[in-house]
Amino acid sequence: MAAVIETHGLTRRYGDLTAVDGISLSIGEGELYGLLGPNGSGKTTSIKMLTGQLQPTSGTASVAGVDPARHPLQVKQAVGIIPEQETPPSFLTAEEYLQFVAVIRDINDAAGRIDTWFSRLDFAGQRDILCKDLSRGTRQKLMFAQAFLHRPGIAFVDEPLINLDPVIQRTVKDYMLDYVARDGTIFLCTHVLDIAEEICTRVGIIHHGSILSDLSMDEATAGGQRLETVFLEAVGGA
Repeated sequence: MAAVIETHGLTRRYGDLTAVDGISLSIGEGELYGLLGPNGSGKTTSIKMLTGQLQPTSGTASVAGVDPARHPLQVKQAVGIIPEQETPPSFLTAEEYLQFVAVIRDINDAAGRIDTWFSRLDFAGQRDILCKDLSRGTRQKLMFAQAFLHRPGIAFVDEPLINLDPVIQRTVKDYMLDYVARDGTIFLCTHVLDIAEEICTRVGIIHHGSILSDLSMDEATAGGQRLETVFLEAVGGA
């Protein structure tokens, strides 16, 4: 299985604080990789370096064969990104925002794709509402739609189910499972272990910026143990 995301000693420091400390990963095509850790463990910083939003202090990374530190725009063009905080432009309606994304992404059949996402995530009734007036859950739906609108081969997803009701959570989880079944790759950051145990194929446990464990889900749950047990043992109950 070819690696589509790789890091070697990837590090990010803020003065005396080391947010990410020399992580080395290799993630293959068709994996749903979950980076798990407590709040402040380095998950979001890792995503930002891998998507060209933040320069590493040291180390290297490759996403779809491209160095995000040297060619951030090329990486951003290739991948889908759902940030930790939903931030669609307040002055556009939901539909206008997806139309804007379609123009930036150079999508020719945008209208059909946009209609599909409004239907799939059940928010067609909000398509003409300004983003600033949308509920937090609807903004999260919008950010999920924009990340996959151009059908990327790789998606970076930071806490994708936050603010979503159980019905839409199921829809989103099913979509991600189907996406990787069709050889897409998802790099998922979360601290919700039940979600990771349900959908991830492999997990890395990060704490204080370091990867403590990197296991397939079969390894993590061998013998009927729960991912929660593995996680708490790795981080010392923190």
